[in-house]
Amino acid sequence: MFKKAVTLISSLAVGLLCITGCSQDVSEGGKTDEKKLDKVTIAEVAHSVFYAPQYAAITQGFFEEEGIDIDLINAQGADKTMAALISGEAQVGLMGPEASIYVYNQGEENYAINFAQLTKRDGSFIIAREEMPDFKYEDLKGKEILGGRKGGVPLMTLEYVLKQNGLTIGENTKAGEANVRTDVQFGVMTGAFAGGEADFTTAFEPTGTAMEKEGTGYIVASVGQDSGEIPYTAYCATKSFMSENKDLIQRFTNAVYKGQLWVQSASSEEIAKSMQPFFDDMSLDDLISVADRYKEIDAWCQEPTLKEESLNKLMEVMTEAGELDKKPLYSDIVTTDFADKAIKSID
Repeated sequence: MFKKAVTLISSLAVGLLCITGCSQDVSEGGKTDEKKLDKVTIAEVAHSVFYAPQYAAITQGFFEEEGIDIDLINAQGADKTMAALISGEAQVGLMGPEASIYVYNQGEENYAINFAQLTKRDGSFIIAREEMPDFKYEDLKGKEILGGRKGGVPLMTLEYVLKQNGLTIGENTKAGEANVRTDVQFGVMTGAFAGGEADFTTAFEPTGTAMEKEGTGYIVASVGQDSGEIPYTAYCATKSFMSENKDLIQRFTNAVYKGQLWVQSASSEEIAKSMQPFFDDMSLDDLISVADRYKEIDAWCQEPTLKEESLNKLMEVMTEAGELDKKPLYSDIVTTDFADKAIKSID
């Protein structure tokens, strides 16, 4: 359970050097800048095409324009991402704002503050074992679904959607309950599903497309399209780092916003090409298909402002899932100063 894991952040931080990362430094056309760039390490909660505006901001040179050289670490989980952030292994974390809520409620003095939102809805899809063109949520009655880590937004959003569609969540599948399993780690869910575990699973792109090509699963529904808008992934930094590096955080936010603007006007093919250096095991056609899918569900934010009503929606989902003891003040864990300045200076 994540809330319990947060209390172990200090001990987790000791072992951060063993995190397997995808350290990448890619700029458009292989250009190098003679001037010294500020190095910023981003700990990603996952490595996914879902974060297309970020990869575009790197390959299109927007971070470089702002004097920043980006290094990426795939932390594989919000708990590990937060540990990397608090330990200083990473300067910026990309994860769901629920992680900063948990840390704040645990009383961590140097808690994380969210300063730029990247995605505005769940990026996961429900995967079935066979094609189901007429899929309805009632098809999940009496079935097992691999849902992810307890306390994580992917699981909570999935359960929220199931409840909104009249399903009862529980282990009694014979009585028609949907058994949403949390005993399989996020990183191995698709492998477990391919090996015969459960009737359905959830997956982000590009995993969903890869499963369809392999014939191990088929996308039947978008959780994000059916859940509505929610601040799904956002950038955050610790209170102390933000206080001491305001100019750097501002330039970082500027680059993110440039990436968001670029993605809005770019074609799916252009978006796919901008991401290709980070997903060199995928064909351009597959990346185009994935970009189309995320554009279709309107997954990416048009601007980096994390709004109060959006955070309240997230906390509503967390409360319904039984994962939120108390709601922190919006102003304690979110700042819009950097996003507001980015929008004013770039528009």
